[in-house]
Amino acid sequence: MATRRGLVAGLVVVVFVAVVTAWRLHADGAKESPPDSGIAGVATEHGRSFLREYLASDGRVVRIDEGGDVVSEGQAYGMLIAAAIDDEPNFRLIWSWTQTNLLRSDGLLAWRWYEGGVTDANSASDADLDAARALILAGDRFGAPDLTSHGRRLAAAVLDGETRPGGDGYVMVAGNWATAHPQQVNASYFSPRAEQELARFDARWSTVSTGNRGVIERLIQQAPLPPDWAELNGDAISAVGHGSAPVQFGLDAARVPIRLAESCAHEDRELAAAMRIPLSVQPSAVGIRHLDGSAAVEWKHPIALVARAAVLLAAGDGPGSARALDESAALQARYPSYYGAAWVALGDLMLRSSALGECPRA
Repeated sequence: MATRRGLVAGLVVVVFVAVVTAWRLHADGAKESPPDSGIAGVATEHGRSFLREYLASDGRVVRIDEGGDVVSEGQAYGMLIAAAIDDEPNFRLIWSWTQTNLLRSDGLLAWRWYEGGVTDANSASDADLDAARALILAGDRFGAPDLTSHGRRLAAAVLDGETRPGGDGYVMVAGNWATAHPQQVNASYFSPRAEQELARFDARWSTVSTGNRGVIERLIQQAPLPPDWAELNGDAISAVGHGSAPVQFGLDAARVPIRLAESCAHEDRELAAAMRIPLSVQPSAVGIRHLDGSAAVEWKHPIALVARAAVLLAAGDGPGSARALDESAALQARYPSYYGAAWVALGDLMLRSSALGECPRA
C-alpha cells in the first residue's frame, strides 16, 4: 500500500465532477435511512446524502470518482455515519460486506478491493480504528451485543498488529506494513475519541492516546502544521513525503485538527487550536498547504474548510466554526466527490452534534 491519496486524488474535486454527477448509486438500491430521530437535521441529511450517493446495494461504499474501487476507509466512514444517524439496516449491510470481503486472518481489514477481489491485503489503521469505534457505538445504540463483540475484537487486533512503543507510550503506525524501523506514521489516522471509547474495554488504549498525542506535539513543534506522513525511529520523529507526494499538509493531514477538536481531552483540543493561525492563511479552502500554512496548490477541497471549522471550534469560535462547515457543504455541492462528501458528513457529526457520542461530564 504505497500511496493512498496523492495530488491526483486531490484534483478529484474538479476533474471528476462529471463522473460523480452522472453515476449515482442510489439507483443501485441502498436502503433509505430512517426518519430523523432527534439528531441535528443538517448533520443527519449530510449523512444520508453520503450513503445515498456512495453506498451500493450489497454494502460497498464505492469511490465512484476515484476509479470505482472500495477501501476499508470508506467502509468505516459508512459505518460511522450509519451508526450516528441511527440507520441500523445500512450499518449491518456495510459491516456484513466488510466482514465477508475485507476481514483478514489477523482480525484487521484489507485496505483495497476492486472488481471482485482484494487487490491490496495490507491494513490501514485509520480504517480499522474507525470501524472498531463504529461497531462499539452501534452496539450501544442498537442494543446489539454482537456488534460490540466485533468491535472489541477489531480493536484488540489494532493493538496487537498496528501499535508499537514510541515516544511517551505506544503509537499507532499506519498499518501492518508499517511496523519496521523507521515506522511509518500518519497522524491523521489517530482518533482520540475512538481511543477514549475503546479504553472502556482495554486500558492500553490510554497509553496509545498518550503516545499519539506526543507524536503530534513534536510534529507541530517542528512546523506550524503536521505533515501527511512521518517516520518514527525510537524517540525521533520526522516529516517525510509519501509516494510521489512531497512533505505537505494535504488531504490526509487535514483530518488531524478535526479528530483533535472532537476529543474529550482538553490537551487534544489545545493542539487543534494551536493550528488556527496557519490555517487562517487565505484561501481558507485550499486543498494542500506547505507546513508553514502557505498554499501549495490553487484548487480547493471541502475537507480544508472542515479542518478550519475544527480549529475555530477548538479556539472557542463556535459561530465561525459553523460558517466554515456551511461553506464546506456548499463547496461539496458545487464539486461533488466521495472524500468531500464523507468529511462534510463526518465534520457535522463530529463538530456540531453529539451523534457520535457525548463526552463524560467533568
